[in-house]
Amino acid sequence: MGLVAQFPAPLKGRDAPFSPRVTVMFASRAITWEVSASRGFETAWVQVGDGVLLARGRAVGTDPEPYWVTYDLDTADGFVTRRLRVTAESADGSRTLDLRHDGGGAWTADGERLPDVDGALDCDLGLCPLTNTMPVLRHGLHQAPGEMEFLMAWVSVPDLTVRPSRQTYTHLGPGQVRYASGDFRSELEFDEEGYVVEYPSLATRLTVR
Repeated sequence: MGLVAQFPAPLKGRDAPFSPRVTVMFASRAITWEVSASRGFETAWVQVGDGVLLARGRAVGTDPEPYWVTYDLDTADGFVTRRLRVTAESADGSRTLDLRHDGGGAWTADGERLPDVDGALDCDLGLCPLTNTMPVLRHGLHQAPGEMEFLMAWVSVPDLTVRPSRQTYTHLGPGQVRYASGDFRSELEFDEEGYVVEYPSLATRLTVR
């Protein structure tokens, strides 16, 4: 049985989204994936430094219906999600989600408590390969042996409902991680920086700059 993810350390108290200190050096990347699961594409502009990830992204898909999504993601120390803001547009109109984590295990969606995901460290935006990066970087699973079990605050796209999702990540070799959730299994390929290169049945990276 794998280890169950715990908070890596007490998080620094702050109510506002994370703001990088001027002394932190961030590595910036612009990454584009072809997302086969939605018959679409996603581009994310990402900054990583000092155990923190900041990102903004845009995705367009045609399955299960035509839609586009934009998001902003902030994490605190240890790549623990602090805030995810999402806008989705489809034939049903426009939806927004403001998903927040208080740093102590409690989550809210647009100000409403989400007790079903209490204790989760990460959000998982549906059909988004970027949100696989946080748990992998936190525990070094793309580089070193290990198996970790997680509770995720999973966001369905394009309806933006939030549900609990239990997931297991297992290191298989350098850059190789098995993802499992329920009956679903997939062997993901990550680069040395912890970004998804290949996610069979979901996404393939096209470019990184």
